[in-house]
Formats: sequence, structure tokens, C-alpha cells
Amino acid sequence: MELKGKAFKFGDDISTDHIAPGRLFHLRSNLPELAKHVLEDADPDFASKMSKGDFVVAGNNFGLGSSREHAPQIIKIAGVGAVLAKSFARIFYRNAINIGLLLIECDTDKIDAGDELVIDIKLGFVHNITKDIKMPITPLPDVMIKLLNEGGLIEHIKKHGDFDLV
Repeated sequence: MELKGKAFKFGDDISTDHIAPGRLFHLRSNLPELAKHVLEDADPDFASKMSKGDFVVAGNNFGLGSSREHAPQIIKIAGVGAVLAKSFARIFYRNAINIGLLLIECDTDKIDAGDELVIDIKLGFVHNITKDIKMPITPLPDVMIKLLNEGGLIEHIKKHGDFDLV
């Protein structure tokens, strides 16, 4: 699996409040509308500037805070190809897996806003085309790739009716 897109850079400790602004909690039952405001509190123009397939790139502890399940959902609905970060909050990571949002753990220090990236999941690297450098990513287990290909754990269970991932 190979993905291409532009990097939108964020810092450390991007919370679920940054991703899905709490003041818009009334939109939680209208996720497409809420997705128009994704990451608005971290970058007010993000949703209007990004294109389908572009990447969110962050530092440590992306997705910290409450267990808002709609935070990874609106990232996916907005069309983000993947989120690259040095680390993820555990509950955000689990919620992302459930809905099939690709999260990539890697060193993001050599990626700047606007850099063009290619992610090769199979070979395990991010190629920063702009700077012509390749960076290794934390390999994804086969079970994770299977879940992502099926659209997440929820879609897997709908399709197979159980947790058999072998």
C-alpha cells in the first residue's frame, strides 16, 4: 500500500478538543458537518486547505484527552490519508483502528508543513519527496493491515461476524 499527499504539520499534545472542538459538541450526530471543523482549534484553515489524501503530521501524544470516538472519525471523513506522529494517545489509537484510520508512528522532525510525502506501508518508510529523504516507520502488524484494508474493526466484524483475524 502506497499513499501520496502533502504534510500539514502540528506540534505535540494535539488533543481530541483540538481535533473535534468541544464548542461544536452539538454537531456530534452530524459527523460530515463536524468534519468541516476538523483540527480547527489547532489550525483554523486546515479543513479548507487540505485535499483528500493529505497527511496530518504531529509530534508526541497525538489524540490525548477524552475518548471522543468522533475525533478519529472526522479526520477520516475529512479525507486525511493518514496521521503521522511520534506517538499516539492509547485510546485515540484504539478508536482509529476501530474505524480504519491509518496511524503511522515515525520520527516527524524532518517533515515540514507543505512537504510532499509518499508512505509505503509494505516497505515500511515515509519518503519526503520535497527533501529527498526516507524515514523508517514503525511496522504495522499483518492483522493491523488486514483491519485497515477492511475499513477497520467495525467493518471487519460486520463482514465476518466475529473477531477471527487470522
